[in-house]
Amino acid sequence: MSKEMEHNGAIELFRKSTPIFQALGDPYRQDIIMLLSDHDQLSVNEITEKSTLSRPAISHHLKILREVGLVSASKQGTTRYYSLQLEESVATLKHLLDKVEDACF
Repeated sequence: MSKEMEHNGAIELFRKSTPIFQALGDPYRQDIIMLLSDHDQLSVNEITEKSTLSRPAISHHLKILREVGLVSASKQGTTRYYSLQLEESVATLKHLLDKVEDACF
């Protein structure tokens, strides 16, 4: 594969990964991810109890994490529970690292 094709592939993966990086770049979202890593699932209220943020702020951060595929939500009765869903994003980032390594080294 030519260097130009490798670079183009790396750039394409960088673009695909940008929303993940943006979501992971916020310290509050990092805290939510780490909190969820210790539990199978948590509700907004449960996350709020363990945070300094307001419920609306937690909901906002969860929405962003859900939009990029880092968190999934399931509804049980009237309560929505959130859990980590990292497989696809981690695979994308690993692929990006491999592509960058191939293109740059």
